[in-house]
Amino acid sequence: MHEYQIVDGDQTVLRDGTIKLHGPDGFDAMRKAGRLAAEILDACAELVRPGVTTGSIDDAVRGMMLDAGAVPATLGYRGYAHSSCISINHVICHGIPGDKVLKDGDILNIDVTPLVDGWHGDSSRMFYAGEPSLKAKKLVEVTYECLMLGIAAAQPGARLGDIGAAIEAHANQFRYGVVREFCGHGLGRLFHDAPEVVHAAKAGTGPELKPGMFFTIEPMINLGKPWAKVLGDGWTAVTRDKSLSAQFEHSIAITETGNEIFTKSPTGRDCPPYF
Repeated sequence: MHEYQIVDGDQTVLRDGTIKLHGPDGFDAMRKAGRLAAEILDACAELVRPGVTTGSIDDAVRGMMLDAGAVPATLGYRGYAHSSCISINHVICHGIPGDKVLKDGDILNIDVTPLVDGWHGDSSRMFYAGEPSLKAKKLVEVTYECLMLGIAAAQPGARLGDIGAAIEAHANQFRYGVVREFCGHGLGRLFHDAPEVVHAAKAGTGPELKPGMFFTIEPMINLGKPWAKVLGDGWTAVTRDKSLSAQFEHSIAITETGNEIFTKSPTGRDCPPYF
């Protein structure tokens, strides 16, 4: 059995394995945090181009968060020293910003989590540096479709496994690999909380989705096999077969009548091309 806990207001929230159910105060706070995450990713569309370093993009992300009165949740998290994760080409997730220079044709994911008044707005999008290959574009398009199909399956009364089943079924049509080693997660005042949101699952399994649940859906889809490995830095996850990988992420809530996307772009820039 899965345990649920009703939380709101100033109540202390612990990472205790319970699935949190939030009230109006939590919704208002997550709308604010999610909006900032979306605005930062909107601005990143202007920064990504060949010749730019991932470190300069990370610097800009940190500046935008601080200017908005937020702090980067990743900065110092388990020793991580940057304000975003930037994952290029065959990097699945948790790519570390630095001196890497973007090249024409690169595809990359930028993942940001501003901490706003104690609440986490977690989101990521794919970007193109220059003109990528047709295969790369198709992978990105299908990955975004996987995200949105997963969100469509996130309805009150459904099961958590319905999300992963919808994502996996769509990816399988294109013979893409769905990464199993990483998953979405509950969030709110905690960065990572219950439940774990797997992106390849059996429909009708897992906890029931109830109004007030907050979590991320963030499918990672590989052009080749689904397998991942983590490099020696302890963070960077790459495809074992060096195939391209793509990811999109939204933070959502289950509502009485469906769901709400907290991190939707206010300018419609949820999926490239952005111009």
